Amino acid sequence: MPIEIRMPALSPTMTEGNLARWLKKEGDAVHSGDVIAEIETDKATMEYEAADEGRLGKIIVPEGAQGIKVNQPIALLLEEGEDPAELEKFAGSPPPAGGAPRETPPVPPEPKTEPAPAPAAKAAPVPAAAHENGRVFASPLARRMAIHAGLDLASIRGSGPQGRIVKVDIERTLGQPAAAVSSAAPERPLPPSVAKPQVLAFAGSPPYSEKPHSAMRRVIARRLAESKQTVPHFYMSVDCVIDDLLRIRTALNAKAESHHISINDFVIRAVALALRQVPAANASWSDDAILLWERADIAVAVALDDGLITPIVKGADQKGLAQIAAETKDLAERARAGKLKLEEFQGGTFSISNLGMYGIREFAAVINPPQGCILAVGVGEQRPVVRDGELAVATVMTCTLSCDHRVVDGAVGAQFLAAFKKLIEDPLTMLL
Repeated sequence: MPIEIRMPALSPTMTEGNLARWLKKEGDAVHSGDVIAEIETDKATMEYEAADEGRLGKIIVPEGAQGIKVNQPIALLLEEGEDPAELEKFAGSPPPAGGAPRETPPVPPEPKTEPAPAPAAKAAPVPAAAHENGRVFASPLARRMAIHAGLDLASIRGSGPQGRIVKVDIERTLGQPAAAVSSAAPERPLPPSVAKPQVLAFAGSPPYSEKPHSAMRRVIARRLAESKQTVPHFYMSVDCVIDDLLRIRTALNAKAESHHISINDFVIRAVALALRQVPAANASWSDDAILLWERADIAVAVALDDGLITPIVKGADQKGLAQIAAETKDLAERARAGKLKLEEFQGGTFSISNLGMYGIREFAAVINPPQGCILAVGVGEQRPVVRDGELAVATVMTCTLSCDHRVVDGAVGAQFLAAFKKLIEDPLTMLL
């Protein structure tokens, strides 16, 4: 019997993914451990290794398909010597790419009747829109275009895989005269929930274009909205004078041959050492207990073209500045290339977000659950300060700590910031 290859869950939060590329084609031999496809998750593009051996008999989901649910069959593997005729008996009609996962065992779809083509129509018939349990399958862009135009997707014939409605089908429908549109499928009343489609653009709005949501953008939206809705944030800020830090950084980089230490590397080291001094800030909330982490795994926000990712410097309190600098550079480069491993961006006990390089003076960051804190780092800039009763100029960097009040109380947050400020302003203590 053919073996189903299913969309894998490549992270604890993954519910769907995109099939970026097939690395094997139908008929190719597959050995256990072979990389057969590249799967795009919400955070990175990852390789999918085969667990079984045989021959790739049938690709169900084509490369480029998006929104494939976890555990949905994407291909069929024939065991050695197995008759290819078994594929038709086993697979039946595959579900549309990006649609709902097929039930196991598969339930035969209800018979559907195609409407008779209009007598005057000369063009070849187009496959009807794919339906499953009353659902019409269409790409996200096609759905939005239909909403804006007030079209009923059920009345449109799709030209995509297995009848999926795509952008060109909406454009073709809008370009047809009214009689041609109405003859495409029997007219039926819209349900009350969609009888008055929502128009996203207001009357008189300027022209605009739409950028479909990526898997990463959807996860960012869901998790950060959940964080602000369920995590009781509170914020506290501290100003750090960093003139001594800048001088030591310059001296270290002048002597270094293989690495370049950034201000952010000092921040990572200072955060990790401050967490060692104030372990109550290195914590997470759970329904049963507060989790006090025994290691400082610092997640560092890295901006990507379509969002951000937080690669982790693990055990940063046990690493020197040179090692932290080398790791953060490597992690950031591979993050932007989409080559991070799952364990390199999943987890972390504390996060840092630094926008100083953009000239941002200060900001408050959103906590990344289940972590209890995130430190927002601003630009180091010259400001007037008072020293010994006299006005002077110093390079000052404002840092704002966002805390989950279920885990970290105000006093704990203040103790952490005091320890952090002392380390930043006396950077020699970080070299001990």
